[in-house]
Amino acid sequence: MASIIDKKLENMAINTIRFLSADAINQANSGHPGLPMGTAALAYTLWTRFLKHNPGNPTWANRDRFVLSGGHGSMLLYSLLHLTGYELSLDEIKNFRQWQSLTPGHPEYGHTPGIENTTGPLGQGFGNGVGMAIAETILAARFNSADHKIFDYNTYAIVTDGDLMEGVSSEAASLAGHLKLGKLIYFYDDNHISIDGSTDLTFSENRQARFDAYGWHTQQVEDGNDVEAIDSAIRKAQQDERPSLIIARTQIGFGLPNRAGTAQAHGEPPGEEEITAARKQVNWPAEKFHVQEEALKHYRQALELGKNHEQQWDQRVKDYVNEHPENRLELERVLAGKLPKNWDVDIPIFETDPKGMATRVSSGKVINAIANKLPDLIGGSADLHPSTKTFIDSAPAYSEQDRAGRSLHYGVREHGMGAIVNGLSLAPGIIPFGATFFVFSDYMRPSIRLSALSGYPSIWVFTHDSVGVGEDGPTHQPVEHLAAMRAIPNLNVIRPADANEVAEAWKAAILRRDGPTALAFTRQSLPTLDRSKFASAQGLHKGAYVLADLGGGIPEIILIATGSELAITLDAGLALEKEGVKVRVVSMPSWELFEQQTNNYQNEVLPPDISKRLAVETGISQGWHKWIGDDGDLITLDKYGASAPAAKLMQEFGFTTENIIVKAKKLLNVG
Repeated sequence: MASIIDKKLENMAINTIRFLSADAINQANSGHPGLPMGTAALAYTLWTRFLKHNPGNPTWANRDRFVLSGGHGSMLLYSLLHLTGYELSLDEIKNFRQWQSLTPGHPEYGHTPGIENTTGPLGQGFGNGVGMAIAETILAARFNSADHKIFDYNTYAIVTDGDLMEGVSSEAASLAGHLKLGKLIYFYDDNHISIDGSTDLTFSENRQARFDAYGWHTQQVEDGNDVEAIDSAIRKAQQDERPSLIIARTQIGFGLPNRAGTAQAHGEPPGEEEITAARKQVNWPAEKFHVQEEALKHYRQALELGKNHEQQWDQRVKDYVNEHPENRLELERVLAGKLPKNWDVDIPIFETDPKGMATRVSSGKVINAIANKLPDLIGGSADLHPSTKTFIDSAPAYSEQDRAGRSLHYGVREHGMGAIVNGLSLAPGIIPFGATFFVFSDYMRPSIRLSALSGYPSIWVFTHDSVGVGEDGPTHQPVEHLAAMRAIPNLNVIRPADANEVAEAWKAAILRRDGPTALAFTRQSLPTLDRSKFASAQGLHKGAYVLADLGGGIPEIILIATGSELAITLDAGLALEKEGVKVRVVSMPSWELFEQQTNNYQNEVLPPDISKRLAVETGISQGWHKWIGDDGDLITLDKYGASAPAAKLMQEFGFTTENIIVKAKKLLNVG
């Protein structure tokens, strides 16, 4: 038990979090004081007694991860980062929620030192933490020896009522319990209040029983301000092989004399009068942003402790590589965040084949070729491995029994998968992908959006990418989904047209380490084009390229296509050439990659003075007018599909060589 003097210091340190948070929120006249004031004691206990981290090196590989899933309570985290010595000054605390500050309204990965992941959309942080915990087990299985634990860290999070209400947390929690992720420890801020009022309005199930049923270790802490009870609960959680949920009964906005325990405390600045009264209750100095020297010195012990933790780990690594020299270069590579040399050397070059294969099938072949040279590649599917062709054959499936497995079975949990993949992507030495049917990208769009916003290098694999799905009908046939993905800034969307474009698409996705990539693959077979006659598939890396100039001279018309429509568009171009028409056929697998090219290159592919352009794609027309201009035309699908064989649907919806020829001639006013 803490001594009387220690208890006084603890209270001072805890109140420092509360008043720093309240002052910043009040000065900004914007923010959420309830969570930081209510969970200050809980966070204090974790950060000063348990959290293994180094404020001097926020990216130290073996640090414990801390996730504030209720990202609206960001001032809790900013206060902790400032107080423990991260590069986050008091001026930045004072600049909370202001233009270009390091303290935005919700924590953003890559923006503020010490922020592990972007949170705020509720439930996402919960799922990210599960991914972080899975990553630790994968890295431990890959590198740890009996005598040296190179990767050995816990993942902690504070989760809220809102997090637990969101469905994504149920999906992630269910999988975490199934996998027995024992180094995952979550604190549930059980304050009984949401924005609308009491949680009794909407949230009456027994949350502890729910997590018991998921296979979690659960505990109750009756007083969320009881440091010793929290301490004891954490120690018990650390000893259990299951993921843990510590349910701490807190009071939202604790310390605010008139608002504590009310919905007002959730997201409204307390105001000067309320803060003044709160200060008087605990004899806190009237000065705004006051940090007493004793409290700061107490928190800043984290700098020396963290340095020592990392130095001890550095020695452990040295001892490890001395005993296991065969692993030295690989560990150094992983810690440096580099790809192995010749990682792509086994990727096949596909032979010309008029019959060809579905791009989901060629994708599966490429995945397995890459996996042989790139141990970082970890895959997963939402109960669809046989359909998405994403299982890594050279290793078993990841499971509780085999942490060295490289294919994750997510079950039918697309949204949970998305959040978990994002968490995995933040670990060194792991390049994760998550796979499902394209139409179900809707279920995981928030996770995809956050990967783009945060610059996570997640890879999203979507198969069954059009009405080519066939008999399953419109419920399973994506038509608006390409446009929906293209609408997400910083997401590279690639829809390859044949097996060799698939190979280049995977190269592009893996080479991109500063943001996510979405790959769209077909269910139906596509011809593998003769690249001795037509341009190399390497043009994919520029987003669009001239596949062929047919007929010689300056083209009269440009035919543009993506994915499964490129082959029939090429056939139309060849037929028009026979009729004396000069045709340029352009493969455009990625708008985003094309937009990243110079204007000169873009104009080389799509010369501004060639205004007759026809684009062909089995999706909605939205966005295509940018590329076809005022004089162009489209063969697209601005309605839902139907249930019928794929070939019949393509014919009925006009995705045929014959219809392309008709449309092209109409543009040219011939025939």
